[in-house]
Amino acid sequence: MKPRSKARAIALQVLYEMDIASHHLPGDVLTTRLEESPLTDDLAEFARRIIFGVLPLTHDLDQLIAKYAPEWPLDQIAAIDRNILRIAFWEFAVYRETPVKVAINEAVELAKLYGSDSAPRFVNGVLGTLVEHESEIHQIIKNRIEQEQKLQ
Repeated sequence: MKPRSKARAIALQVLYEMDIASHHLPGDVLTTRLEESPLTDDLAEFARRIIFGVLPLTHDLDQLIAKYAPEWPLDQIAAIDRNILRIAFWEFAVYRETPVKVAINEAVELAKLYGSDSAPRFVNGVLGTLVEHESEIHQIIKNRIEQEQKLQ
């Protein structure tokens, strides 16, 4: 597995655990994962950036996935697939340093490793739908982040 792919896998494991056991602290879960699968400092920081980028926007990401891909109700999506979608979606719509094709390919690879047999095709389909609205989605999330910052 490529180094950044490993970082994404660790971020996925943390986000998945947070999704199913919300009483755990993300920093503690990340520390445990990094002890089990050490990463270089820059890769650990990349994983951390994903985790703490996705977590505060989870509700917004989920709402946008539901809005732009309504044929896939979020409550019916497996937790692992939901978190793979969140990571890729965050990478290309918020973080914007990962090219869209890379974010999608990485998500499909994570789905192959951690999801069901149909997960890679499903993840690819949902993300393909979201990409069609990338600039609109980016603006919605940017406005949401700015709104949050004004309230602080």
